[in-house]
Amino acid sequence: MTLIDPARGKTATGPEAPVSGPDAGPAFRIARPAAGAARTPLIFASPHSGKVYPAEMTEAMAVAEDQVRRSEDAFVDRLIASAPQAGASVITAGFGRAYIDLNRDPWELDPAMFEDELPPHVQGRTARVAAGLGAIAKLAGEGQKIYARKLRFEEARTRIETAHRPYHDALTRLIGEACSAHGTAILIDWHSMPSAAAKGVVTPRHGKGCDIVLGDRFGAACAPGLTRLVEKTLEELDYRVVRNAPYAGGYTTEFYGRPGRRVHALQIEIDRGLYLNETTLEPTEGLARLKESVERLTAVLAESWQGI
Repeated sequence: MTLIDPARGKTATGPEAPVSGPDAGPAFRIARPAAGAARTPLIFASPHSGKVYPAEMTEAMAVAEDQVRRSEDAFVDRLIASAPQAGASVITAGFGRAYIDLNRDPWELDPAMFEDELPPHVQGRTARVAAGLGAIAKLAGEGQKIYARKLRFEEARTRIETAHRPYHDALTRLIGEACSAHGTAILIDWHSMPSAAAKGVVTPRHGKGCDIVLGDRFGAACAPGLTRLVEKTLEELDYRVVRNAPYAGGYTTEFYGRPGRRVHALQIEIDRGLYLNETTLEPTEGLARLKESVERLTAVLAESWQGI
């Protein structure tokens, strides 16, 4: 799989992708399986844990940086950091989510945010754009407009070419490597959700509130056995788990999940209240317990992937 720039007709590989090396760059970092670990086709991704906000963005903002930081999946990269010890590869974002959202189509842009006319391939009428949450978000967490001025399309192109494109190039390479080595790839896309969203989930099984949402695009993005295994393991660890509501999986899950080609993608959303003070953005004591649970799930997946 490759990403295509419709404006240029070129794939996302090649000299225009500003990547400083195969495993690291400003847009991402990759941790490969540890020496001595049995390699697996597991790929853990955290596209929203980046913390870098370039000056050209912050100088145009109408809100303080701590407001845009509330959209980050804070500390999710720390939750999955030990996965290479179990034979998984881990890719984490460098740039902050508000700079550009790696879990959106790169051309999902709001025309009202720009001073110039956008090219025809831009997707300006999606539900996410309407909510102010396209590839470049219009609104901060509490509904404030992020920018004090209109952006130029060239600014969006720069963000796509320096952040979105290299991250997905690297993820595509990891998937290709896993398929070449194991005949399959299992991508787990890790996210966190506000406690308000978790508390708002109502199901006959759990009543009101959940801890974790599994998004498999209603079965289209991965084999049923993968979703069942993750759900069973997390429930045995005493978490309340639901599927596909309110999050069925975003761009990453939809774009890469091709179970018919043995590429499986599953999104995991974790209630931030389990491990984070959402006011101060500081971790709580729950972070250690949750990290242990993620490590247990990782071990189960590493031991059982061949049966998926």
